[in-house]
Amino acid sequence: MNPFYIETYGCQMNVSDSEVVARVLTDNGYLLCSQIEEANIILINTCSVRENAEKRVMNRLDHFGRVKKKNPLLKVGVLGCMATRLKEELLNHPAVDWVAGPDSYRFLPAMLGSSATAPIHVDLSLSETYEDIKPYRGPEPGITSFVTIMRGCDNMCAYCIVPYVRGRERSRDPKSIEAEVKDLVESGFKEVTLLGQNVNSYRWDPMATQPSGVSADVAKPLPQAEPATVSFADLLDRVARISPGLRIRFTTSHPKDMQDDVLHVMARHPNICKHIHLPVQSGSNNILRKMNRGYTREQYLDRINNIRTLLPQCGISTDLITGFCSETEEDHKQTLSLMKEIRFDQAFMFHYSQRPNTQAWRHYADNVPGTVKIRRLKEIIALQNKHALESNRAEIGCVHEVLVEGVSKRSAEEYFGRTDTGKVCVFPKKNSVPGEFVNVGVTSCTGATLKGEIT
Repeated sequence: MNPFYIETYGCQMNVSDSEVVARVLTDNGYLLCSQIEEANIILINTCSVRENAEKRVMNRLDHFGRVKKKNPLLKVGVLGCMATRLKEELLNHPAVDWVAGPDSYRFLPAMLGSSATAPIHVDLSLSETYEDIKPYRGPEPGITSFVTIMRGCDNMCAYCIVPYVRGRERSRDPKSIEAEVKDLVESGFKEVTLLGQNVNSYRWDPMATQPSGVSADVAKPLPQAEPATVSFADLLDRVARISPGLRIRFTTSHPKDMQDDVLHVMARHPNICKHIHLPVQSGSNNILRKMNRGYTREQYLDRINNIRTLLPQCGISTDLITGFCSETEEDHKQTLSLMKEIRFDQAFMFHYSQRPNTQAWRHYADNVPGTVKIRRLKEIIALQNKHALESNRAEIGCVHEVLVEGVSKRSAEEYFGRTDTGKVCVFPKKNSVPGEFVNVGVTSCTGATLKGEIT
């Protein structure tokens, strides 16, 4: 058996994709290694969302190039978003033997196993969802897992490269999603996160997926109890009903598409975690318009108000980009004021990194000086750290149900897990074990972590 190792960079979607790749290869006679030193084949699953992510991968490829000089039998493949974006350019790197995009993983056995097969396959698909492939999650039962419900994105935000490297939106058959979740429950998993670039636009229409050449009369399904079209709210409700003891999370939501029907489903099911990641990116209507986000500051605030009305204790996190093309000091102040008005529990914060071939790259000058971007980002981070610390301090004295996920990075004597609202909590092990739900009383905190004791 040919041993291989997968190194994954980027988002949760890439983690899920690497599990698909592992299944495709193990089903075709390849052996997945837990240690990179044991592998004859190294596959790097890549991210192109930010320039720094690509630089990390290129540095890694340089390293493998040096390793291959000592071990010429070693083979290296590049998968994922960088594969789609850079294509043949990657094959010119001395370390790289194969390049495969996110919709090409079914071709990997042929690519890796035959010198007659082209070493590159990066075509994007209008239909590929891998719904018939059971992701490889390892020989031992896990605790948390990702389930991809859709692929691609149609939003075309001006700064974002995702539509160009992952293609158009395709929603997966809800029955295949339910089957995968049921299998996870039977395998002992305690939490699943439903994944999509924009889960709120999930929409399964069986009539839209009929093979060409089949007449509408023949293709028309028989009457049934379930609706013909399944929305994300419908899917979320169906998944939550599979097992009341299974925690359900989802990401990412788009402000222009998130409707109250999802909030009502969340309120109805105790096992759907009360945490929503709702990227705002900017607090300025001028910048939101240039970003092509499809909503205004006022509409975003309305969404937040509805969340807090229907789900009063819901945790809210966001993404923020500073220094976008032509962002003024007033635009920046608008973002700071929005943060003060909402007071996010958590945030992922970045300065703008121009990506080739995006709308912003084609139409706007990246004209905010680097020093200004860094200064504004520091101000955003400082404000968010203040809000996060205040939010966590308010938790002291509260008791949360926490799923024990594993050993804390800082102490072998402590476990960590997340609250229902998405906050990381650290606590002494006592008699608990990973995979168990425990009640933790919060006794102290930092801006990033709650600390407590099992009650």
